[in-house]
Amino acid sequence: MSIHEECGVFGIYDPNGGCARTAYYGLYALQHRGQEAAGIATINDRELSYHKDLGLVGDVFDDETLERLNGTMAVGHVRYATTGGGRRENAQPLTLKYVKGTLAVAHNGNLVNTPELRTGFEYKGAIFQTTTDSEIIAYAIAQERLRCPSVEEAVCRAMKGLRGAFSLIVMSPRKLVAARDPWGFRPLCMGRRGDAVVFASESCALDAVDAVYEREIEPGEIAVVEDGKVRFIRENCEGATSHMCIFEYIYFARPDSVICGQSVHEARLEAGRILAREHPAEADVVIGVPDSGLDAAMGYAEASGIPYGEGFVKNRYIGRTFITPDQKSRENAVRLKLGALKSQVAGKRVVMIDDSIVRGTTSRQIISLLRDAGATEVHFRVSSPTFISPCYFGTDIPDKENLIACHHSVEEIRQVTGADSLGFLSTQALDHLAPQAACGFCKGCFTERYPVETPQA
Repeated sequence: MSIHEECGVFGIYDPNGGCARTAYYGLYALQHRGQEAAGIATINDRELSYHKDLGLVGDVFDDETLERLNGTMAVGHVRYATTGGGRRENAQPLTLKYVKGTLAVAHNGNLVNTPELRTGFEYKGAIFQTTTDSEIIAYAIAQERLRCPSVEEAVCRAMKGLRGAFSLIVMSPRKLVAARDPWGFRPLCMGRRGDAVVFASESCALDAVDAVYEREIEPGEIAVVEDGKVRFIRENCEGATSHMCIFEYIYFARPDSVICGQSVHEARLEAGRILAREHPAEADVVIGVPDSGLDAAMGYAEASGIPYGEGFVKNRYIGRTFITPDQKSRENAVRLKLGALKSQVAGKRVVMIDDSIVRGTTSRQIISLLRDAGATEVHFRVSSPTFISPCYFGTDIPDKENLIACHHSVEEIRQVTGADSLGFLSTQALDHLAPQAACGFCKGCFTERYPVETPQA
């Protein structure tokens, strides 16, 4: 089983127009953050248009659609469902028509007080069209807008009642607003391209549209773009402390992104270096499981002196829509997605690096591929600690019943996976993965200690 993150968000103001196509390119760069649905909403002469559907960015949009969506502001979203399920109506951006006009909202993260907020809105007469907490955020902003003079003030007021993870981009007919929760769980950055102002979940999306990275949106901060001018509201920053999800560096983010001043690629290299010191092995080659295990494998090889090699070929034409109705099919799917390079591993002692172990079944299949390809030994190293608790903030780490480390010792997990030895990154090492990052981290899935009170914590 793979870990997935809920989504990626993108927003742009450009007085020269063409924002839909720019958003399309930005979402392409963020596709790794969500492959279930994609959408873009635009403003052209204060008129809201949108298109969204299930599928990958390249499947949801074509030239004709992007031309129809042409405008001077755009909000985009790619989705992976951690809450609400993969239903078409849950695709984002969410769009609202209400007494004050229109809103488009794109959200990355999960709230932990969704049930009480939803119940409160329902008792006030709200009729929900989706099953996501993102719609609750949209309602909260729209409701506050009825009582205050601007959309940015409405966002500011709504944030005070939201608990959990939310990186938001909100678009009204005249303004583009970006906001981040006071705990800073999910990344959100800002850049510029000439007269254009761009917001994105990761800096790699800025690079994709030729925008220059300028800064992070800070925890609790709101950025407002109006007529090309940017201003910041820091009312919700008082008392805010950063708790960036550490898994952004281990798995979620693209390696060419920079988050909070820290290169993701360098953080993964460091994870591999630390693994080599914490769990050395006598071996002939170090390989990584594509894609997020590759950088850590390079770091392990560098620190250990064992040569690095490419041990797998990934079939990039099998996406999340590949049908795996039963366990046997899921096991066969591993062999369709990955192939072992016999010339790299046959007759060799192999160190294999992967980013995590959830249930252990996929790891067992991957190790089996190496055995079948002739590896004489497989020493399994994992560039994260053991998962001992679920995530409540937008990552689909399941409950404890489905986490192998909650029911088995490391030795038992080694036996389940079929490895000759097994080592996990220590929780202490997490504090050293991103030394250049100007933020703190949430490590709740590894420690059971969360920065926000959760439903079960």
